Amino acid sequence: MAQVLEFKLPDLGEGLTEAEIVRWLVEVGDVVAVDQPVVEVETAKAMVEVPCPYGGVVTARYGEEGAELPVGAPLLTVAVGSVERTTERAGSVTSSGGGAAESGASGNVLVGYGTGAPAARRRRVRPAPVSAVSPAPATAAGIVAPATRTGASAAETSTAPGTTTAVAMDLAPVLGVVRPQGPVAVISPLVRKLARQHGLDLRQIVGTGRDGLILRTDVESAIKAAEVPAAGGQPVTVPDAEPSVERIPLRGVRGAVADKLSRSRREIPEATCWVDADATELMAARAAMNAAGGSAAGPKVSVLALLARICTAALARFPELNSTVDADAREIVRLSGVHLGFAAQTERGLVVPVVRDAHTRNAESIGAEIARLTGAARDGKLTPAQLTGGTFTLNNYGVFGVDGSTPIINHPEAAMLGVGRIMPKPWVHEGELAVRQVVQLSLTFDHRVCDGGTAGGFLRYVADCVEQPAVLLRTL
Repeated sequence: MAQVLEFKLPDLGEGLTEAEIVRWLVEVGDVVAVDQPVVEVETAKAMVEVPCPYGGVVTARYGEEGAELPVGAPLLTVAVGSVERTTERAGSVTSSGGGAAESGASGNVLVGYGTGAPAARRRRVRPAPVSAVSPAPATAAGIVAPATRTGASAAETSTAPGTTTAVAMDLAPVLGVVRPQGPVAVISPLVRKLARQHGLDLRQIVGTGRDGLILRTDVESAIKAAEVPAAGGQPVTVPDAEPSVERIPLRGVRGAVADKLSRSRREIPEATCWVDADATELMAARAAMNAAGGSAAGPKVSVLALLARICTAALARFPELNSTVDADAREIVRLSGVHLGFAAQTERGLVVPVVRDAHTRNAESIGAEIARLTGAARDGKLTPAQLTGGTFTLNNYGVFGVDGSTPIINHPEAAMLGVGRIMPKPWVHEGELAVRQVVQLSLTFDHRVCDGGTAGGFLRYVADCVEQPAVLLRTL
C-alpha cells in the first residue's frame, strides 16, 4: 500500500505570501521524480517553476490555472511507494526510471534547490475511457472515487481542498481523468479565458510569441477570423445586447507594480527636472568604440550601457540621490554601492531587473549584464533576487518613440533618470544652426533627500557627459 503525501506551496523567499498558478506541468496519474518541476507559478516578483520534493504518482491537484494560493496551501498529493506495481495495474508498465520516484522526499522544497540528480522521464498512468457518467466505484479500502463526466479536465477531477488524502495508489487507474492531447503553448490565464468566452480551441491557434507562445493578439485575430463573412465579403457581426466588460485582476506582476507605484506617490514628495542634450558626440563615440572592438570582441556597446555608466559616475559625485528614506526613524540612509535598476517591458508587464555593483563595472560589463537580464526577463526566468535591491533606476522610454516623461520613483529609491528617444533636431552648435542628435533627459527625485540644486547638478553632469563623452575620462 502506498503512502499519500501532501505537497504545499513553499515559501518562495523575498517576503512573498502568495502565488498564482500559471500552468500545471503534471496531471493526475502522472509519475513524477524527486525535485521534478510540477507547476509554474507567478509571484509579485517573477515566474518560477516549483519542484516537488516527493517521487511517486500524482493523485490530486489543488487549484486551477489562474487561481491564487497562499504560501502553505496544498498544491498536490503524491502517492509514494510501489510505482511499478501501480503502473502495471494501469496497463502502462515501464522498465526503468522508478528509482528517483521510490527514493522519497529530497527535503528541498524551495525554488532553486534540489538534489542535483537528473529528473527521470515523466511516466503517465493512463486511465481507461469513461462513459458519459461513470458510477462511483468502491475500493477495497472503502474509499469511493468521484463520478467523472466525459471531457472533465484534470483540475475539475482533482481532490478538493479539505477532503481526505488517504488515497491508495491503486485508485490511479480508476480516477477516470480525460486529458487533453498534449500541452498548449499558453502562459496567461487571461488568454485562456478569452478563448473560452469565444468558444475557441487553443490547439487550433498558431502562436506568434517566443517559441510559439500564444499571445492575446493571436486569440483576438482568431476571433475576428471566425466572424461570418457576408455575400459581399464583409464580416457580419451581431452587436451584444449589453456592452461587455472585462475585469482584469490586479495581481502577480501587474498587481505588484500597481502597489509599488501607488505607495511611491503616497509617500514620496517627488519633483522632476529635465533638460535637452545634444547626443551627437555620444553616438559618434559609441560607433567608434564598436568599430574599434571588431566582431571578435563580443557584443556591441549599447546606448543604454553608456547611459548607465554615466549614471554611476554622476552618483559618485552626487551620492544624495543614491539613498533611501527611513520614515519611521526620520533618517536618510545613504548607500555606498550602486545597484542600478533598468526598466524592461515584457509580455508579462513592466519589470525592473537590477545590475549589481554597477559602480564597479565599465560600460562593456554593464552592457553584458543588461543583455543577460533582459533575455531572462523576456523568458520569464528572472528570480526575485534579480528584481529587488536596486538603489537607482534608469528608464529608457525612448524605445517606445517617446520624447519625454515624468517617471514615478521606484520605491524605496530616491531618484529615477528617464531618457527619451534620440532623434535629429535643429540645434545651435558652435554658433550656427545645425541638425544634431538630441535627447531629452528627465530626473525625478525625492525632495526629502536633496534640494533642486543637487538634482540640477546631477542632471547637468549627465547632460555634459552625453554632449561631451570625454568628460567621463576623469572618472575612468
